[in-house]
Amino acid sequence: MSKTVAVIDYGMGNLHSVASALEKVGAELEGGVTVQVTDNPELILAADRVIFPGVGAIRDCMAELKNRGLDELVQEVAATKPMLGICVGMQALMEHSEENGGVDCLDVLPGRVKFFGKDLRDAQGQRLKVPHMGWNTVKHCGDHPLWQGIPDNSRFYFVHSYYIEAPEFVAATADYGVEIHAALSCDNVFAVQFHPEKSGDMGLRLLRNFLQWELPAASFFPVED
Repeated sequence: MSKTVAVIDYGMGNLHSVASALEKVGAELEGGVTVQVTDNPELILAADRVIFPGVGAIRDCMAELKNRGLDELVQEVAATKPMLGICVGMQALMEHSEENGGVDCLDVLPGRVKFFGKDLRDAQGQRLKVPHMGWNTVKHCGDHPLWQGIPDNSRFYFVHSYYIEAPEFVAATADYGVEIHAALSCDNVFAVQFHPEKSGDMGLRLLRNFLQWELPAASFFPVED
């Protein structure tokens, strides 16, 4: 039986890139996958699983969600079915973002979104460009079904000027002058700062794992000191 995946359309994000990647990996699965790019609450609630993508400014993201009546819907979905947040979609799940002078977010996951700063440097003191744009190594903080078949320290593609600092539920980290919480996992929610749809074979593997994810993983990944 075909699974349905709703990609939330709030007027921002790599919607069709994500949908195309899902269709590619879904075609390899028994029964296939039906991908719907939609802002229709009924279709989103009826889907087996949901993708919450995003690019751009968090202020615009939150405004569009509220304008379309999707803010509370995202909170409901996050509590009821498998959901994958991507990039700004991940940041919108946090409590608050420093971007645009400070924006309250959906408060689905604990943590804040912080600016890299104008003088970001690596361990050798070399200045790093902001936004963080390109491939970076992602280190797992624990086992999770979405990491199946993805070796620790695999590389994924990032594009962002703000990063997440979370007190718990950290599923993976990356380094770019500061420690980036590159993935978070809490019950049926998994969220990533990188773009799996732009991350080659490993990104497609993560999307395939999401389509096959049936049971919640352990929800707590302790932050290492």
